[in-house]
Amino acid sequence: MLSTRTPTAHPHGRRRFLLAVASTALALTATACESSDATGADAAASRTASASASASASGDSKGHIPAGVADKLRKHGVDVGKWADGGWRQWDRDKWLSAAEDFVNPVIEGLWKPERMRSAKEADKTVTTKDATAGQGRGVSDPDPTAVEAEAEKTPYHENAAPVGKVFFDSPEGTMVCSGTVVKDVNHPGRSNLVWTAGHCVHAGDGGGWYRNLVFVPAYNDLGKSEAQLGDATTAEIAPYGNWWADWASTSDEWIAGGSATGGAGAPYDYAVLHVTPEQGSRSLEETVGAALDLDFSAPSATEVAAMGAWGYPAAPPYNGLKMFKCIDRPGRFSLGSALPTMYRIGCTMTGGSSGGGWFRVVGGKTELVSNTSIGPADNSWLAGPRLGPEAKALYQRMSRTYGGR
Repeated sequence: MLSTRTPTAHPHGRRRFLLAVASTALALTATACESSDATGADAAASRTASASASASASGDSKGHIPAGVADKLRKHGVDVGKWADGGWRQWDRDKWLSAAEDFVNPVIEGLWKPERMRSAKEADKTVTTKDATAGQGRGVSDPDPTAVEAEAEKTPYHENAAPVGKVFFDSPEGTMVCSGTVVKDVNHPGRSNLVWTAGHCVHAGDGGGWYRNLVFVPAYNDLGKSEAQLGDATTAEIAPYGNWWADWASTSDEWIAGGSATGGAGAPYDYAVLHVTPEQGSRSLEETVGAALDLDFSAPSATEVAAMGAWGYPAAPPYNGLKMFKCIDRPGRFSLGSALPTMYRIGCTMTGGSSGGGWFRVVGGKTELVSNTSIGPADNSWLAGPRLGPEAKALYQRMSRTYGGR
């Protein structure tokens, strides 16, 4: 797995995202739900002036814990009143919720300040080539691909890759960061609040539980500023679309049961969907960002795909997690076991922090999300991601039907 640890939201309208692979162009085009001439700073000011959607829910005044979440915390012996004041740092096994139905993530306004986001440090987890299986059939792995040097995305990100962002969360080891993508909600067109990421960015897998304080920040560090330049950066530059808290998360049963520090048997199912709500404001994520991407659950064989592109915010050296990068390559096959589904693999030098970032390909003339970054090797020469088939589609549909209209 690739993740990053720390010791401890723009104009709407038509956006075009361009990727190039030699002479083959991968074009991402999204149409916003409505047009606006507001600047990123104006949008941020408008959000700040509006009431928090979570604040309107009945619940604790500290962190705006909805009644249903409060009841769930009490059920597990958690002091609701102390949660927002730091009680979430309690990681005792009997209080670390792990079952699929036990996810809780109340909004704690002001927790994710720019300084806390920028303090991320590398803590990536990897697999080795020997973990890959050879041979024929379901467990086949193609030879290691040639490394593809990650290319910096053009700035401002809100004009080139608005749906891509960072997923921040807290774990027993400290504060972590992954990448994620705004995706369309088939049952709520134009009003999606769904984010696609990796399973290991929301749940620790076998023997662990749900992470806490999950927040999505689309187009993080919009202007791609350096660490030195960020000293006087505005909130609108760091989080041009604001902070979006996950009020529900779903990952695969296979990841919860079999995920491990190196992916394990859960790696081919290492995907997750977040339903998010704004820390400030009331509009949907898709309306705010002005774009969301379609998903492709056809799980094509790697041999059928000419090119895939992976986006993310790598944070382990030589990167620092502040800028968005991308890699485009022809995918190959990768497997961690003959009994497990084959994954996609591309050459790419992105490191820890890029986990959960979307992989895209052209389907019928439009670009769709087809996978996400899951695991990579110690030498950071390639990335592997799950094939999104019926299981992933069912998880997505359940999230859309159950939580999409909130």
